[in-house]
Amino acid sequence: MRVGNGAWSQRQLDVYGELLGAAQRLVEQLGELDPVTRRFLAAAADTAASRWKEKDQGIWEIRGEPRDFLYSKLMCWVALDRAITLAQRLGAEERVADWATARDEIRAAILEHGWNEKAGTFTQAFGGEDLDASNLMLVITGFLPGDDPRMKATIDATAERLTDDRGLVYRYLAQDGLAGEEGTFLLCTFWLAQAQALAGEVDQAVATFERAVAAISDVGLLAEEIDADGDMIGNFPQAFSHIDLVNAAWAIAQARQRGN
Repeated sequence: MRVGNGAWSQRQLDVYGELLGAAQRLVEQLGELDPVTRRFLAAAADTAASRWKEKDQGIWEIRGEPRDFLYSKLMCWVALDRAITLAQRLGAEERVADWATARDEIRAAILEHGWNEKAGTFTQAFGGEDLDASNLMLVITGFLPGDDPRMKATIDATAERLTDDRGLVYRYLAQDGLAGEEGTFLLCTFWLAQAQALAGEVDQAVATFERAVAAISDVGLLAEEIDADGDMIGNFPQAFSHIDLVNAAWAIAQARQRGN
């Protein structure tokens, strides 16, 4: 939507990872890919490889000058990692070496510039100190294992420093160039539950999950956000809230199985 939405002209580099991540997850349902689709997906990976160093506005469409948002870099890594897995189906085996080189460069950049020793966590943007719930995707996408000390520190910092009094998660608390205040995000709260489960923190994951599902309406739907009074605000119903409810529930169930 262009009218009333100042983000329509923004650069958001995470889209390549979203696209190829979905293709890789649904590969069996996609069946035999037609030539146009193969070229399109391979071109998306090529673009991630060539553009990942660029600054952008990130997943949250933050106003102001573009920055090196960690999530955007991560999703370019995802695009290339999944494209390598799909290379044979894409008829792009000859590109794997170049994709792998770019993927490894992104990984090194995130580990070097995304971690902030002073903050003791991965941060919203390279060189910054602000927390961002999207960094929980480092474990959800498989970039880092849940037992990595830096990942566990980021998960715990999110739970301790990026939540309200009820334990629901803000997407970030940094200045974003937009007026007004916003509520906690159910998507981000389910991310935290999923990340805690992947880190083996099952009891914490269940508690986080239960706090989020307590917001479900009398018709079984979730909005985008919860305000300070406990009312649902933002988009309603919000598909992302429902999708990540399922993802978090699955991660908790899998973690319980591993613990038995």
